[in-house]
Amino acid sequence: MKRIIGIDLGTTNSVAAIVEAGVPRVLENREGSRLTPSVVAISKSGERLVGVLAKRQAITNPKNTIFSVKRLIGRRYSDPEVQKAKTILPYEIREADNGGVEVKMGERWYKPEEISAMVLQKIKLDVEEKLGEKIDEAVITCPAYFDDSQRAATKAAGEIAGFNVRRLLPEPTAAALAYGLDKKTNARILVYDFGGGTFDVSILEVGDNIIETKGIGGDTFLGGDDFDNRIINFLIEWFKKEEGIDLREDILALQRLKEAAEKAKQELSSLYETEINLPFITSTPSGPKHLYYKLTRKQLEDLTRDLVELSIEKVKEALDKAGVKKEEIDEIVLVGGQTRMPLIQQKVKEFFGKESRKDINPDEVVAVGAAIQAGILQGEIREILLIDVVPLTLAIETLGGIAHPMIPKNTPIPVTKKEIFTTAVDNQTQVEVHVVQGERPMAQDNKTLARFILDGIPPAPRGMPQIEVTFDVDINGILTVTAVNKATGKSQSVKITNSVNISKDEIEKLKKEAEEYAAQDMMKRKLAETKNQANNLVYQAEKILKEYQDKIDPELKKRIEEKINKLNHLIETDNTVEKLEQEIKELNEILSEIGRRFYGSQEQVNK
Repeated sequence: MKRIIGIDLGTTNSVAAIVEAGVPRVLENREGSRLTPSVVAISKSGERLVGVLAKRQAITNPKNTIFSVKRLIGRRYSDPEVQKAKTILPYEIREADNGGVEVKMGERWYKPEEISAMVLQKIKLDVEEKLGEKIDEAVITCPAYFDDSQRAATKAAGEIAGFNVRRLLPEPTAAALAYGLDKKTNARILVYDFGGGTFDVSILEVGDNIIETKGIGGDTFLGGDDFDNRIINFLIEWFKKEEGIDLREDILALQRLKEAAEKAKQELSSLYETEINLPFITSTPSGPKHLYYKLTRKQLEDLTRDLVELSIEKVKEALDKAGVKKEEIDEIVLVGGQTRMPLIQQKVKEFFGKESRKDINPDEVVAVGAAIQAGILQGEIREILLIDVVPLTLAIETLGGIAHPMIPKNTPIPVTKKEIFTTAVDNQTQVEVHVVQGERPMAQDNKTLARFILDGIPPAPRGMPQIEVTFDVDINGILTVTAVNKATGKSQSVKITNSVNISKDEIEKLKKEAEEYAAQDMMKRKLAETKNQANNLVYQAEKILKEYQDKIDPELKKRIEEKINKLNHLIETDNTVEKLEQEIKELNEILSEIGRRFYGSQEQVNK
């Protein structure tokens, strides 16, 4: 049976894990790390970089380095969150033709799904190399509070990367699986998930191999990035006061500040003070300027206390919606790198009056849970029933612009609901079905998911025709809406694959592009590996010449030097793997010849 991997597709980092012999294992990437930065770039030489290689060059290439794209995926350009992102992200963002979002990298504009797909594709290639087999299926996680279009866009990213996405798993549910909380008996769990770009809180009821989501809350635009931005803004204002220079106008300085802020934040989880030292941060006619500041843990807490308090407010809201008192929570699980912050741990403890579970690495716990779900799907782990919920109310617009709820928020999924509607005026021959998502009473104040027309209705007095509308939400939280004229049997349906309408054909087109890049990437990787092999051989040959220069035949020495020069030239220029391999083979043969001659002469001496 084909193996299925679990992937935590994060805002800041992504992680892959797999189940082997019933035990989940986090997989290292090609660079030897368990975390792959969710960063993609086009280098100055036009090469596409993903992961740590993209992150390393971000300071010198900020406009062509895309990060935190999870904050944009599945959103419309007009969303307030996108407008806010435009003010803090160094790369260009524009409105796509269909009202969605596009980001600029190099000379091209990309959808957020394409960027996420590049991260997923790197993970796929690295895992395949690590395991020595083809991996085509995955369980991918997403925030519980992601709406229908954000979930569909995440699934599309997986498909573009070449995966059959077997399941979209809410991150808090994955965390509960990782902790084995399904083994408990009738326990209430609260998962507090503070990632790089999103904050999720979920109340789960677990027991007898069942995990049921009772309520969710959160903020898809509150995360560790906001803590970094507070540090950045503080340093900008301080530097402006000290030097009279506004670093916001310097893109390279901003990128250096971002990297320094993230590092300082991480260090202050274990230290009480850290140094931020950025020499040559900018320059003036009078000379270069340097930024040096000692930031304390207390300062960081004062800068971000309101963000922590906001997360606690979201916890209260989720508890209220689920009808659960905080005293009824048996365990609290902390997930996401931001939960390493001592202030967050302290505030959660103060609110609940008990310690939280944090014994699994918060950066890896979601991927471990995704791997367990993958193990269940491939039959390696005993079936656990996961009952997730609809995060926001799904409704249909009725007369007067009212949003008539079809599936209320927190309804367990999968779910199907049907209702009969009718015409509003005499002799109406068609109806428009307007599907929205949100909690507002008027349709125009909620998010539009789809509009479609059901025509061919026989003329009749208003109120007479019967139109049956069905809302069906599948196990991945993706909605299909169908309208049927009961008199004629004529129907019309739409699957909400993405609020910004990325079609199946487009997914296939992008998937082909990704596959083409995969082949190019493999060739680049092979070339780099061969050049490394050539470099090592040149070093070895030069060492032999130096150590045994008096004992090597002049003719052989000349041949070796010629081969060293030839290989050095090939290493420095763009060449094919085949040319390099041929030269490596020939130099190896010459070095072997030295060995044979040297050891042959040694034998003669011994005789």
